[in-house]
Amino acid sequence: MRTLLLWSGRLAGSLGILLSAIAIAARLAGMYTISQFQSGTVLQAGLAAMLVGCLGYLATIAENERRYL
Repeated sequence: MRTLLLWSGRLAGSLGILLSAIAIAARLAGMYTISQFQSGTVLQAGLAAMLVGCLGYLATIAENERRYL
């Protein structure tokens, strides 16, 4: 379970960083839409994915702490 949480956190965090970078780069280039999505929406999706990644890491840490109690 720990491995699944760890890798899902890594995957979601990486996806979030990628989406955020795409949204920022597009907005700096003057594009308001990215494939029919507004750049702000893509940025929010990236931030949400990074949040899921952080929660995956937090759950992994909690699993480790419970294991040693």
